Formats: sequence, structure tokens, C-alpha cells
Amino acid sequence: MDFSAALPTFVITLREGVEAALVVGIVLACLGKANQTQLNRWVYSGIGAGLGASLIVGLFLNWSFQQIHRLDSRWEALLEPSLKTVLCAVAIALLSWMLIWMTRQARSLKGEIQGSVDQMLGQVASDQSAMEQSAGWGIFSLIFIAVLREGFETVIFILANLERGTTATVGAIAGLVGATLIGTALFKFGIRINLKRFFQVMGLLLLLIVAGLVTSLIKNLDGAAIALQQLHLANLCWSQASCVMGPLLWDTSTVIPDKQFPGLIFKTLLGYRDHLYGLQAVGYLAFIATVGSLYFRSLGPDEKPQQPVPTGSHKG
Repeated sequence: MDFSAALPTFVITLREGVEAALVVGIVLACLGKANQTQLNRWVYSGIGAGLGASLIVGLFLNWSFQQIHRLDSRWEALLEPSLKTVLCAVAIALLSWMLIWMTRQARSLKGEIQGSVDQMLGQVASDQSAMEQSAGWGIFSLIFIAVLREGFETVIFILANLERGTTATVGAIAGLVGATLIGTALFKFGIRINLKRFFQVMGLLLLLIVAGLVTSLIKNLDGAAIALQQLHLANLCWSQASCVMGPLLWDTSTVIPDKQFPGLIFKTLLGYRDHLYGLQAVGYLAFIATVGSLYFRSLGPDEKPQQPVPTGSHKG
């Protein structure tokens, strides 16, 4: 098994998993500080439910692909790249949004979670017997949404790259284990980790990986357009070298093939392709220019509020 193909899902699962682990760790710390550890079971239930829901989504979408493979080859040639195009688009949107949103919200994340948990615990303190279950469901929902969000993004990314086979799943499992270890080190053993630097490095890798996903989206779109033409349903092709991808810019398959080392590493982490077409290059560069600029701007320091001018300093 070529484990280099597992790197994208490892990076994504590790980064997204650490985000979920931070939420879980902050909630558990708040419950321990408030002497409400009897509510910890709601935290663990939320983790299990979030992982289970993500698995169900993955199994359903994988079943959908299996049903497509049972169709006539002509329709399979149309539906499979079409579904992959949709999944690529969803994965690009979700991962890009989370990349920018998490970076901007990182500074206030702990305070917001603590505020939510304190509000729930205030209800418990006011009426221990009647409100504890209500607070428990609130904590469950908070954890469930955090885990499901990260798990859903990972599942969509894996299914958008089905050609990697089981290797992508191995990378996802390794990333999940790594995120669990980091979360345990932070909150159970008090090990200090530079989370800001961690998210910056992971964010840069994620930016390049998602940019490579843009080229995959365009390739799948091209495959769907070719299938439409072969089925005589529509003629969307406007290029002789491809269908919608435009002219071939380079062919480096004899020098650095993207299915062998080191080309596979470049493809995995940088979005390299040994056959690159015009529209793929435009899409890749456009993504880096737009989402990349937003991401790097979000890394900047908070703007300092302007100091009000003292009213007594003005002389009439």
C-alpha cells in the first residue's frame, strides 16, 4: 500500500479532529471546574453520536456509488463523474469556509464555549433535578454538532477522492488517532503545544490540498461533459485536447508521473498533475489567489480599537 496517498485525509482529519478535540476538552474542563462531572456522559454520548452520524453519511454515499456501478456503462460514465463533481464542490466549499472561519474565530472560541456551558450549568444550579437533563441535552448538542461537522467534511473529502481506495480511510483513521492524542496531551496531561503554529502549518497544507481538489473537480466535470456528448444529450465540448478543460499545458508523465514517487507526494500535498490543462491551471491559481488571500489576511493580528478623544482636552 502506498501510504503517500493517505496524506491528504491524514492532514484534514488531524486538523479537523484537533478542532473537535478542543471543543470537547474545553467543555470537560468547564464541567470539572463547576463540579458537574456527572454531565460528562453527555459529552461522550455527543462524540459517539457525531462519529456515528458521519459514518452513516459515508456509508450512504458509498452505497450510492455502488448502485451507479451496477448501471449500464454509458450511464455510469455520466453519473459517477457528475456525483464526484458535486462532492468535490461541497468539500471545497466546506473546507475553505472552515479554514477561514476557524482561523478568525480561534481567539474567541474558548470564551464562547465557556459562556455557553456556564449558561447551561446555571440552569442546573437553579433547579438540580428538573434542569440537569435539559443542560445535558444542550451539552450533547454542542459536542454532537462539533464532531459531526468535522466528520462530515472528512467523509465528503474521502468520497470525492475514491480513486485512492482504502488508503484514504487509513489516513483518516491515523489523523483521528493523532487528534485524540493531541487532545489528551493538552487537557489530561497538561502538555503545552503551540496550537497557533500547529493550525498555521495545517492550514497552509489544507489550502494546497483543497487547491488540488479544484483540479480534480474540473477533471470530473470534463468526464461528465464527455459522457453527455457520447449519450447525445448535450455537446458541451469546446476543445480538441479535452472537452471543457481547454488546451494541454504540459505532459510530464515521462519525467515525474503523478502516480509514482515523488510525483505522488507533489500531487497529494501541492495539487500537482502530470497532465495539466488550461482550465485546471486557471482554477488552481484562482483558488489560491482568492481563498489563500482571505486565509492569510485572517492570520493577521486583531485590529486595535481606536482610542476615544478625551472630551476635556478641547479648548473653546
